[in-house]
Amino acid sequence: MQLHQLFAPVIDLVFPPRCPLCGEGLSTQSGLCAKCWGELAIPGEPCCISCQRPFGDGISHGSVCAVCLAASPRHDGIAAGTLYNDASRRLILAFKHGRRIALAPMLARLIGARLPAEIDSSWHYVPVPLHRWRLWSRGFNQSALLARELAKARKAKLVVDGLVRRKQTPVLGSLGKSARTRALSGAIALNPRRAQMIKGAKIVLVDDVLTSGATTDACVSALKRGGAQTVRIACFARVLDEALDVV
Repeated sequence: MQLHQLFAPVIDLVFPPRCPLCGEGLSTQSGLCAKCWGELAIPGEPCCISCQRPFGDGISHGSVCAVCLAASPRHDGIAAGTLYNDASRRLILAFKHGRRIALAPMLARLIGARLPAEIDSSWHYVPVPLHRWRLWSRGFNQSALLARELAKARKAKLVVDGLVRRKQTPVLGSLGKSARTRALSGAIALNPRRAQMIKGAKIVLVDDVLTSGATTDACVSALKRGGAQTVRIACFARVLDEALDVV
């Protein structure tokens, strides 16, 4: 029996398990209540074979979405645990800004359920990096915590410092496409100390929330310039407002 299992009854007595979203009592410390589980938007099939963007009825699985047809993506696929809605937003806020890092295993399990079976122990997990000043002020990299849980679940290699963020960037959500590109120019690079580990490797790039894709595009570009064979993106929540009506 592992140590955390041995002390679980004591922990549950001192800190009764509660749903991290609504506070409802639970039987274990590891999930949400049934109501809050139902509020999460889980992407399904049919979906784009390139980026997993959910389709509506009438489109066969294996099709490519209009976005990927218009501009071939740099990445080799996206796996999102949820679509970004109010429930996933509150979980991310609790995890990242509320410092509830104990949510990492649950969030990672939702991501892992969307990863294709071909991603086995031979793949490397690389988190989207934080600038050192943001890492210092927050105290942790939320993407690294998720990557650690995913790598542990698949007995794979975690390359926590595979990428480095050379300069601080502003919040990208309010910027247009060209402004985001300028802000990220030269911001993310391959860590020279991990160059041999990345070269020829199959990579899962891990982020907490995928919005415009500008940051992950910069990460994918840096990894592929470093010789990565394949780069798939894995995130907990993906912003696709138009897809919320089809899941």
